[in-house]
Amino acid sequence: MSRDPPLSAHPGRNLRVQTGDVCHTELQGLGCSLSPARTDLVPPEGPWTGRIAVEPQREGESLTRTTSLNRCGTDHSSVSRDVVRQYLQQQPDQTVLILHAKVAQKSYGNEKRFFCPPPSVYLTGPGWRIKHEQLKSHGLSESSCRLCGYMALDSTITSRGDALKVNFEELPDSQKFGCAKSLYVSDADKRKHFRIVLRLYLGNGQEIGSFYSKQIKVISKPSQKKQSIKNAELCISSDSKVALFNRLRSQTVSTRYLCVDGEEFIASARQWGAFTLHLDCDSSQKNEFYPRDGYIRYGSAVKLICTTSGISLPSMVIRKVNKQYAVLDIDEPVSQLHKCAFHIRNTNSMYLCLSNEKIIQFQAVPCSQEANKEVLTGGACWTIIGTEAVEYKFSESLAQLHSPVTPVPVIRNLELNGGGDVATLELQGESFSPNLKVWFGDVEAETMYRNPKSLLCVVPDISSYSSEWRWLRQPITAPLFLMRSDGIIFSSTFSFTYTPEQSCFPSQRVVREIPEGSDNFLNTIHQEFTRTNFHLFMQS
Repeated sequence: MSRDPPLSAHPGRNLRVQTGDVCHTELQGLGCSLSPARTDLVPPEGPWTGRIAVEPQREGESLTRTTSLNRCGTDHSSVSRDVVRQYLQQQPDQTVLILHAKVAQKSYGNEKRFFCPPPSVYLTGPGWRIKHEQLKSHGLSESSCRLCGYMALDSTITSRGDALKVNFEELPDSQKFGCAKSLYVSDADKRKHFRIVLRLYLGNGQEIGSFYSKQIKVISKPSQKKQSIKNAELCISSDSKVALFNRLRSQTVSTRYLCVDGEEFIASARQWGAFTLHLDCDSSQKNEFYPRDGYIRYGSAVKLICTTSGISLPSMVIRKVNKQYAVLDIDEPVSQLHKCAFHIRNTNSMYLCLSNEKIIQFQAVPCSQEANKEVLTGGACWTIIGTEAVEYKFSESLAQLHSPVTPVPVIRNLELNGGGDVATLELQGESFSPNLKVWFGDVEAETMYRNPKSLLCVVPDISSYSSEWRWLRQPITAPLFLMRSDGIIFSSTFSFTYTPEQSCFPSQRVVREIPEGSDNFLNTIHQEFTRTNFHLFMQS
């Protein structure tokens, strides 16, 4: 087995925004993630004393300063910079990761077609252990501190009795894992899409929050007809995430999922892995890998890479399976819940196969009656399905939990406006509320709430980070995160970097101190010159 780093199969989208004559922002993103973006603040010609232009208020929108709102729980003013610095050093975050399939088969009559693979939950991060220790130090019993979860379809859960209980087990890497193996869509549910909701509680009944999956499409059964690219929602594209499972003799109890344990591929009856499926261009040299765009078709060379470990299988050719035969001359698109086989390239008809919990290679033999088919064993027949993952990250280390942490706000994009002494940053995302503040590292920014998808804040001055900012010649990078009025922190993948202009007077000697008798006017000019020659960078 070879190890490959996670790869991006297509270039990111470019978005260029022109904001007045002061600055421009160029952002690059790939899917839902954002790659580094740079903003140069260029001082305008001559003195500039204008205000930052703010978009006109839309109907039904309010622009409210969060400082004017009534605080709940711990007020922001009681959170010192030293406490925030301690958080930034330790990063005691709590993460809820939900993995699930993109589609689900509908059940009819009295049958129950359980979701396969089952929706799974991983609780990671040191914050869970810290929270457990805090609760015990306050006198709670072990059973009161224990986490429990309940999972159900959205709009169908009204109480815990309507949901499946998720029991969490400890994994060797300090993670907690749980899954709901008995979820299904009943015949009475007429929706075409739905979401799964996970509700987390402490043993004493205190709710931590409600966490939602992404949209899941309901299908009646896997299509046996030749698929068309027009039905793109069911086709599987390159660079998408998939899961593979094997079910001998259509028995649910015999289901095994392809996953990675350590550095080995195994077939597990308990956990399933998500893999990035890439179209593999023909490599001119051995062990080279060149991903490309497009939909996965039978007969294509593909590469499977584990999304968590980065370990990959050798390059393989995906084949359609028909009654335990691998069909060699079909090139139609691969669709959700299709049965397929993986012929390992540069081998004599060796296929990816399972034997109990081991992953092996199986030698297929030509079909005696049809030359375009090869005979397989049941362990070499896999079902493929697209998967989704949604992650929620928060930290309760600075506050006691008085209310659920959800909804968890998520920052998707940044837009910088203005220049000179004043710059504003618009945060675009989801689940924003008026009781959130933007922090640049250990510096709290003046924050204004626009709507659930937009926050506006004033970029803190460089002097907030150092009393000797006039002499700084090294960049200062501050992570961006949100803090709720009760002290709960929501981290992000973004950071903000102040970078001094290195090209100005490179041979000039930097004076460490200004003499007491120096001209105040010249001193002011120097301060403003240094301030306006800082470049601001946004990156994720």
